Amino acid sequence: MALDDFGDVPLIVRSSSLLEDRLGTAFAGKYKSLFIANQGSKNERLIALMDAISEVYASTFGPDPIEYRTERGMIDYHEEMGIMIQEVVGTQVGPYYLPAFAGVAFSHNEFRWSRRIKREDGLLRMVPGLGTRAVDRLGDDYPILLAPGEPELRVNVTLEEKIRYSPRMIDVINVETNTFETLDVRELLREYGHEYPVVEQIISILDQQRIYQPAGLGIDFEKDYPVVTFYGLIANTSFLKQMHAILRVLQEKFGTPVDIEFAHDGSDFYLLQCRPQSFGEDYQPASIPSDTPKDKLIFSAKRYVSNGIVPEITHIVYVDPQKYSELASREALLAVGKTVSKLNQILPKHQFILMGPGRWGSRGDIKLGVSVTYSDINNTAMLIEIARRQKDYVPDLSFGTHFFQDLVEASIRYLPLYPDDSGIVFNEVFLSTSENMLASILPEFAYLSDTIRVIDVRNSTNGLVLQVLMNADLEEAQGILVEATDTVEIRTRKRATQALRKRDDTHWRWRLWNIEQLAAQLQPERFGVKAFYVFGSTKNATAGPASDIDVLIHFQGSEAQKKELLLWLEGWSHSLSQINFLRTGYETNGLLDCHIITDKDIEQRSSYAVKIGAVTDAARPLPIGKGLKAQAARA
Repeated sequence: MALDDFGDVPLIVRSSSLLEDRLGTAFAGKYKSLFIANQGSKNERLIALMDAISEVYASTFGPDPIEYRTERGMIDYHEEMGIMIQEVVGTQVGPYYLPAFAGVAFSHNEFRWSRRIKREDGLLRMVPGLGTRAVDRLGDDYPILLAPGEPELRVNVTLEEKIRYSPRMIDVINVETNTFETLDVRELLREYGHEYPVVEQIISILDQQRIYQPAGLGIDFEKDYPVVTFYGLIANTSFLKQMHAILRVLQEKFGTPVDIEFAHDGSDFYLLQCRPQSFGEDYQPASIPSDTPKDKLIFSAKRYVSNGIVPEITHIVYVDPQKYSELASREALLAVGKTVSKLNQILPKHQFILMGPGRWGSRGDIKLGVSVTYSDINNTAMLIEIARRQKDYVPDLSFGTHFFQDLVEASIRYLPLYPDDSGIVFNEVFLSTSENMLASILPEFAYLSDTIRVIDVRNSTNGLVLQVLMNADLEEAQGILVEATDTVEIRTRKRATQALRKRDDTHWRWRLWNIEQLAAQLQPERFGVKAFYVFGSTKNATAGPASDIDVLIHFQGSEAQKKELLLWLEGWSHSLSQINFLRTGYETNGLLDCHIITDKDIEQRSSYAVKIGAVTDAARPLPIGKGLKAQAARA
């Protein structure tokens, strides 16, 4: 029996499913991992172990993994849950069991806080005690961030930053009460500091206006003020060089960037897990205009900027930081998260951005950030966290958390804004005075209209859309209003690993390209067609291999023209169906789902006509006859 093999050492029960930890589908944090103290009689330990196993199995059916699988076209894949039982790495300190330190590391650093840091320098996210506080996004605490290839380039430079953004809490297992606990680091060290392994490598001592390294037994934990910095580990050991070497070797052997989880008991290093690193599309730096008109510039940023572009944004969900901080009850704060979740399902997929006070997705003090999980924001194109200096918080530099990995995998871009920094533009007037659509979209949450603003960018700007340009080399980003046809295109560098990924976006992209070609070949005068629209899964980028293509046709012709039009569309439908069968193996009786609407339908907003110009999820117009004009021009 496993319990006999392990003895009474604390255990962690981890998921090990068929689908997780694969290239591009890490399922990071989707399934549960549970710590058990493994103390007491054998029967008590067995019951606790069986309960943990049952809970891990049950997490297969949670909303986040289901949403995650749906997003990646894996909902119909057979999923089975295996269980892995591991000893917890650590040692006993008083009544608590914990490693000296633990964390996660990445061979590629996609969130670089200095221009001197290169992608291959990697990233390390480290905390004292159990590694749970390194992989979970916290609202009330911070990990230590390091680039193993450039250990001297720290995120926090000033004394104030080093103190404010150091880990203050620590996760441990209490072997006397059989519970998982979170303690204040200073309280733990005050009572058991001399038992803590390699403590002099983990903490520094704050003495008035300076921080210095302690000399082992010279620490007075009753009087001294310890600050977790890992300075001793960085300066006096080869740990970071070894970590950098480990990451390079693992990346070479895997043939792709990797992320690992690790723990150290003060004597030995333990590699707990290694898997392909989550990634999104590898964007090129965007060209940042120097002459953007002030009335077109919504925001700018000059800190922690990545590369790429977020085009064609039609809606902004803006959670006013000041109004959010004034909400008096926990229920009201949670209601903001619920509202965001509802909007996530209603607004056009990948055509809206979320803006609000950092830190989103945190566990802890939700006053510091909107309480959401991955399934609450998975349809957004971008998450922008806003930090106002007077509010005394800064968005968590969160690359490495399960929450941030979700953003990376789903190609949801992330950007922190610091409106109070010198030279930064933050158009609060536009965000605060544009018409708020919340009450009309979600009447049940209208009472939150002062806090949550839903802005239809096109309605508020006479047809313009928002695009966000980001350039990590210049460390600059802009959110600007442009004509829909003016959006910048950036050619992505294809990775070899993408060939292995089987992206589910090929289905909607193929459908959208073909329906655009159909519209381009349609003769409006011959068939009596005034306008042609696409909607549904093809337009919303959710189509699967068996999905049809939903189209709306604004018809103004005769019955004879209508009959000829439907016959022409039927030919296209069966042809596309056959091609789709040869591509995917899915057999359908036609691929087009066509809906004819008239002037009367549009006037009365009846039938499918409501999709034209709708506030949310509007049908997308396609140019008709363009291909015929091009052919005529060539002739």
